[in-house]
Amino acid sequence: MTPQLRAPETAPAASSSLKSGRLPRFVEPIFAVGSAALMAAVVFLLTQDFPVGLWLFLTAILYLIVIAIASSIVENRRKATDRVVRGLVICAFLLAVIPLVSALVTVIVQGAAVVNWQFITSVGGTQFNPETLEVTYQPGALQAIVGTLIITGIATLISVPIGIMTAVYLVEYAQPNNPLRRAITFLVDVMTGIPSIVAGLFAFSLFSLIVGPKAFSGFSASIALCVLMIPIVVRSTEEMLRLVPNELREAAFALGVPRSRTIIRVVLRTAASGIVTGVVLAIARIIGETAPIFIAASYTDALNLNPFNGPMQTLAVMAYTNYSFPTTDIAASQAQAWGAALLLVILIVIFNFIARIIATVFAPKTR
Repeated sequence: MTPQLRAPETAPAASSSLKSGRLPRFVEPIFAVGSAALMAAVVFLLTQDFPVGLWLFLTAILYLIVIAIASSIVENRRKATDRVVRGLVICAFLLAVIPLVSALVTVIVQGAAVVNWQFITSVGGTQFNPETLEVTYQPGALQAIVGTLIITGIATLISVPIGIMTAVYLVEYAQPNNPLRRAITFLVDVMTGIPSIVAGLFAFSLFSLIVGPKAFSGFSASIALCVLMIPIVVRSTEEMLRLVPNELREAAFALGVPRSRTIIRVVLRTAASGIVTGVVLAIARIIGETAPIFIAASYTDALNLNPFNGPMQTLAVMAYTNYSFPTTDIAASQAQAWGAALLLVILIVIFNFIARIIATVFAPKTR
């Protein structure tokens, strides 16, 4: 008796409990705008003024509550939790970005009213007219721009070679159990946490022992900045060198290339983009320092081109002194401070742009 063929059974239908709806994409922006409008009305009615911080906080709370309830009803609990957590991440991001954008906008708006070609090319300071016995304040930032470039340039020329060669030794030559390697790593970690004012006191004390009590100079300030810059260059370069694949080194060694040439032509060139980025970050870290330069180089309204003799001014010190110790014309002094701050931001942007160009030129080309 031949067995009868049975038709294949169809797969059971998926359980309806696994299916759920989905909120449209435009719901989240609508909820955000609606929460902002509703909380704006509430804050406006309850308070005489309009505190922006309170409004943003209440808007975020209301939005998270509404999106959680709507997602729980239409979708499911997992998606509701995901939307709430994503909302918290966005709120944390905005909480970090809003102060930065606010400070940047304030500097641009306040500084743009002062910065012009005459302000950049003129030496500012108080001027005394012996005929009228009038003391006037002339705006200008040439002495601060030149001082910033000289002090930062000297610190960069000293710190970058030392930092890169130290990182090359730690990664390419020193063994993991080498006592010298451990000592250098420990000292770099200690230098990373040194307060900037301690670096300024160190440089001023060192040059006071060498040249006497009047040790104010741009070179002294550069040495103070080197203490802050070297550990950043060492750490960033060390991490970039560790990212270079060992296969590249082994291939060069297999071809008989010496270690020194392999490091220069293969390892450093491969990591050039990251090294340049680390150097730019270090420059951006020190170019805005005020305390060490104020201690080691003091401040002056005169244009000083000699970094080895006499006080020298930078943009950061100029902004600090004009805002904290204004002249009789308080409005002009504060305008000078905002102008110096804007020029400092512009310099950092220019350095970043130059670093991108250098990294693009020296980075290994892909075919």
